[in-house]
Amino acid sequence: MQAGRPGLAAQLLRRKPIGQMVQEAESGHGGTRLVRSFGVTQLTMISVGATLGTGILVILGESVPLAGPAIWISFAIAGLAALLSAVSYAEMAGLVPAAGSSYSYTYATMGEGMAWICGWCLVLEYAVSVAAVAVGAGQYVNETLAVFGLALPDGVSQPPGDGGLVNIPAMVIVVLAMVLLVRGAKESAWINTAIVFIKVGILVFFCAVAFTAFNGGHFEPLLPMGAAGVSAAASRVFFSYIGFDAASTAGEEARNPKRDLPRAIMLSMLIVTTIYVLVAVAAIGARPWGWFDGTEAALVKILEEITGQPWIALVFAVGAVLAIASIVLTVLYGQTRILLSMSRDGLVPRIFGRVSHRTGTPVAGTLIVGTAVALTAGLVPLGALADATSIGTLFAFALVNLAVIHLRRTRPELTRTFRVPLFPLTPILGALMCVYLMANLGAETWVTFGVWMLVGLAAYFGYGRRHSRVAALGLEEYRELSGRNFSPAPASAEQTISRH
Repeated sequence: MQAGRPGLAAQLLRRKPIGQMVQEAESGHGGTRLVRSFGVTQLTMISVGATLGTGILVILGESVPLAGPAIWISFAIAGLAALLSAVSYAEMAGLVPAAGSSYSYTYATMGEGMAWICGWCLVLEYAVSVAAVAVGAGQYVNETLAVFGLALPDGVSQPPGDGGLVNIPAMVIVVLAMVLLVRGAKESAWINTAIVFIKVGILVFFCAVAFTAFNGGHFEPLLPMGAAGVSAAASRVFFSYIGFDAASTAGEEARNPKRDLPRAIMLSMLIVTTIYVLVAVAAIGARPWGWFDGTEAALVKILEEITGQPWIALVFAVGAVLAIASIVLTVLYGQTRILLSMSRDGLVPRIFGRVSHRTGTPVAGTLIVGTAVALTAGLVPLGALADATSIGTLFAFALVNLAVIHLRRTRPELTRTFRVPLFPLTPILGALMCVYLMANLGAETWVTFGVWMLVGLAAYFGYGRRHSRVAALGLEEYRELSGRNFSPAPASAEQTISRH
């Protein structure tokens, strides 16, 4: 161990000073910082874009058989769990406007050990969820082609294990998102905003059509699989809510992060939960729950059967492909910013933290992550990806709830632009809800999570511990940074422009 560095126990407990995070966000790393170009609209659309559509468009056929007609209750339960965590994210996002999301929040409150575990969970959450969503693209590409009497062979539209060799549409969507992100975050955000309006429109259109065939008898019995089935489905569809925290990864690219990040997170949760429950009710009202078992691209098939008009299915299928592309784009964006923060702290290789002088984006990190995700999307089945994503997400959310409690107790003097209501009840319930949903995931998912954690520990002790920049701080310097009350007002738009 290098001279002056803390011992293992001390290093695992050493917290990253909030003042250091603020300094790094303003000055960047290596002389180049991210460009502040996002307002509340773009931040909300990043959050909605990363969230809306996943469960409804991709895994509805796998979750309805678990809960039956009560699938809308499963979405509501998962939405409540996400909302309880979302308010904690909103408080932390206004307090620590850094690019690292819950990784940064955990580092500031619980120390390097828990921060590494949280960051490693986020790598699982973001990268694997991109792959999981992209897997569903093949289904909707085929629904689009079916209108013209065409179809992609299973060999090039399904991964191994689902009857194919490689999912080409999934890989193509990831690669296109990767290229767009390399070009610039501002351009990506405007394209995402346009796509979000399109996918909200197609989901509202679906509801309008589905309600014309509504049959209240489809909701009887409401709980054919019992409360356990509803809970199991809620654990699975929680995967559908993971995107809301994508906005918090944009803390260093928001023009006024302390004001706009909390607003964007809460607004996006309201939009997404409302649409999810509405679409679930409309879908079950239109078709009995047994119809969904094994059905791919369920919403398109409902439209086809109700209207008998191929062009309607074509419009919806094209919109669904765009919706999936929006999720891939925004979640892949979040993944690169998580790794950028971890690289800045020395816990992962420097290449993930290099920001291009020309584009203001982490080009090398984006290319590496995009390539890895594209291969995963092309070769791994959806079900295994969705469940593995959920457990990593739930663990990270639980840590953010605990981080809010910790900072309220230890740093009450810090300026908070948003405060969790009903403290400490809300973050406690948020953490307990996450633990409850984790407990309802299958043994295979827990084994996968355990293996992932072991790989993460090996990576930390093999690289992160020796390169940690927080651990390299001298004791006096660390105490000085930790003792400062950093909660400055964000830079104005004029100051931001002048620096660039």
